[in-house]
Amino acid sequence: MENYKVVQYGCGKMSKYTMKYVYDVGCKIVGAIDINPDIIGKDIGSIMGTEEKGVKITSAEEAEKLLMEVKPDICIVTTMSLMVDVKDILLLCAKLGINAITTCEEAFYPFNSSPKLTKQIDDLAKLNGCTITGSGYQDAFWGNLITTLAGSNRNLTKIKGSSSYNVEDYGIALAEAHGAGLSIADFNDQIASADNISEEERNKMIEAGNFLPSYMWNTNGWLCDKLGLSVLSQTQKCVPQTADKDIHSTTLNMTIKAGDATGMSAVVTTTTKEGITIESECIGKVYSEEDCDKNDWTVYGDTDTNLVITKPDTVKLTCSAIVNRIPDVINAQAGFVPTSRMGELKYYR
Repeated sequence: MENYKVVQYGCGKMSKYTMKYVYDVGCKIVGAIDINPDIIGKDIGSIMGTEEKGVKITSAEEAEKLLMEVKPDICIVTTMSLMVDVKDILLLCAKLGINAITTCEEAFYPFNSSPKLTKQIDDLAKLNGCTITGSGYQDAFWGNLITTLAGSNRNLTKIKGSSSYNVEDYGIALAEAHGAGLSIADFNDQIASADNISEEERNKMIEAGNFLPSYMWNTNGWLCDKLGLSVLSQTQKCVPQTADKDIHSTTLNMTIKAGDATGMSAVVTTTTKEGITIESECIGKVYSEEDCDKNDWTVYGDTDTNLVITKPDTVKLTCSAIVNRIPDVINAQAGFVPTSRMGELKYYR
């Protein structure tokens, strides 16, 4: 990989690995940005757990100034999970003509959940000749691995998948987005109620930019895009996950009482014009001692094929995918381009 210049936006849990891997592949971090006053002004080495790198963390209020000064080849954004929460930095990068890749889960394929905002970013990126995209764990384990399985089959009828992960590993924004720590009543009111609507009502919410997609909502869109499938309908249902004993969450800094929501399961079902159904489920919760990450997908066709991956290190795999996508983003056409149109992930030494 070439000696690309990188700015890290968001210096929380994920950045420890994205920054390490940036150095591993021979690239250089030329700036870092965050909103946390406790780390602003510190060297990024303090986040990485290494020697000082000579790069101080800058306040988000100075983001535009920093980006204009250091002129990075790409900005890695590891902050929030929804497009509305990362729009300012993505729009800023698009405005300045700076490529950007984000771990924001909705950004994996935001065309089916935030079309107006995505078009706004897409238009600005095209105008200024840069590429914006989203990637991470799902790029490989919910995306490319699955389409490869599909590519080895004939007469597909269904793709069914399930993936579980510990929300403790990804920070407070993701944990809260999964309803962790809420009572069941609050979960049903704040999380599940959003899906108790008609398709017409959901489409209006999407057009208005008020829809809250689960991660599989965007994953199903990505899979259909990659496989060339035409979506007829898509539904989403979120249900709370619970435990029969109290579980302490270090990320939320609270003890989740037995019977309260430790997170959620989101099931997204997509029907297509080609007759292929995609049913995917993501289970994100605060783990008990017995829980572990698991990825389980089956492709149904002439030959039913099952893929199970147990205990993947989802955090490191997310960060590896982000860094390995850097050349693809830099070399892609301008605009908001999903990784479904960038080819398979490649390994870089």
